[in-house]
Amino acid sequence: MHRRTVLLGGSGATLLGLLGSSLASPAEAAAPHDAVAPAPGPFEASSVRRLAQALSKQPYKAPSTDLPKALESVTYDQYRGIRFRKDRALWREQKLPFEVQFFPRAFLFRSAVEIFEVADGKATPVPYSPDLFTYDEPSLRVSEPIGFAGFRIHTPGANGGDSDELCAFLGASYFRAVAKGQHYGLSARGLAIGTGNPKGEEFARFRAFWLERPGPDSRTLVIHALLDSESVTGAYRFTVRPGDATVFDVESVLYPRRDIAEPGIATLTSMYQFGPKEARRFDDWRPAVHDSEALLMWTGGGEQLWRPLANPVDLQFSVFGQSNPKGFGLMQRARAYRDFEDLEAQYEKRPSLWIEPIGDWGQGGVDLVEIPTPNETNDNIVAFWRPKDKLSANGEYTFTYRMHWAWDTPWPTQLARITTTLIGAGPEEGSHLFVIDVAGEGVKGKGEDAKLRPEVSASKGKVTNLSAIPNPETGGWRISFHLIHGNEKLVELRAILLGEAGPVSETWLYRWTA
Repeated sequence: MHRRTVLLGGSGATLLGLLGSSLASPAEAAAPHDAVAPAPGPFEASSVRRLAQALSKQPYKAPSTDLPKALESVTYDQYRGIRFRKDRALWREQKLPFEVQFFPRAFLFRSAVEIFEVADGKATPVPYSPDLFTYDEPSLRVSEPIGFAGFRIHTPGANGGDSDELCAFLGASYFRAVAKGQHYGLSARGLAIGTGNPKGEEFARFRAFWLERPGPDSRTLVIHALLDSESVTGAYRFTVRPGDATVFDVESVLYPRRDIAEPGIATLTSMYQFGPKEARRFDDWRPAVHDSEALLMWTGGGEQLWRPLANPVDLQFSVFGQSNPKGFGLMQRARAYRDFEDLEAQYEKRPSLWIEPIGDWGQGGVDLVEIPTPNETNDNIVAFWRPKDKLSANGEYTFTYRMHWAWDTPWPTQLARITTTLIGAGPEEGSHLFVIDVAGEGVKGKGEDAKLRPEVSASKGKVTNLSAIPNPETGGWRISFHLIHGNEKLVELRAILLGEAGPVSETWLYRWTA
């Protein structure tokens, strides 16, 4: 089964990847909540926040995963054959600027989420009916009111054509979005807890959503969500703005039931199998396979850091400590068909996702988890902001940020950007050659007479044969060096191209592992 091949509708629909066993906590087998629960009735901006706070005072109860017998053992292909009827989309008849389609419960998506429409200050449940779907196998149509697993948002197509998919919320606290002309790629999560911890990760889930009915001329859509898990509850407000980039303004308030030592705020999840620097490890006909190629960070001090992703032999956990970051994201800069040569996957059309913190995030760090994977089936890259201090039980924590699902970062840079990282065997045993290409404003038009110099450091081993020369093929510059690592198993590397007045390129970071 391919992670990216759950069809979101009929022929020609866009794709949403499965997230495997990470979609649900192993404890999801108990009865639903009854003491504090979402309900129809009056709704205002603070409603979900008050509900989350009240729910945090109650013991956690996992959602039911019970399904009618006919749906108990649905396969991937069978699930794909249950399709929402586009003509029954919420708000379609009113010809509003957004439409909502819904996902069925089955396969990996066993838990129901409660979904409400908000209009005129009142929340009304979106009614479930088996008639909302078509079935390749009629035996999978059950009469029980089993509810929905999630939903996706569309915008009306141009000239009366089919609608364009904008974003989808499906599984735990996962959601995805695309900009114009893109295909689904990396995911976001409402919250991560214990990611990379050998003891295992806790998966919070959105258990209820409130969709505010947009006005006829509205350019934004507001979605409220209630987060719940063993350790925390939370209230989320997503303001979604489509365009050349799809922008989410996220307001989140967390209420821990117990201390959370390893929270992940604004969590990003992606896939990196290999690129040019690892191509020799994989017997694959394509030159690269990845949804994202690097972690980009703009620190509070103004430094721009480019950390190429890796598919390591052993799990790797990196922490980039800083205060009040200006932004971070998982980026895809490879944008040509020739970078991947894959007519089906079209990885060059996967979005980059940039997180722009709003307000004072204080001290903490961007964490990067890289998990070994033999193929492109599994998401193996996770990045998030971890506050320096734990989230304490019975506290209240607010994080506000803007998400840019786009082709690039939302702002230009005057620095040259890293375009390529290549690694090969060095001239002697226990060494490797590194080649880094940079291009862009910082080096544009600068030839051999420019007083540019590379600066490279290594945590272990020795750097030799350091050079920087113009690259006439790219209009940029090329840095190269040898790393003599001997028997070392891990070396942290840092490189930058400097001019007379300071940096002219991003700072390249890399963790080399044997």
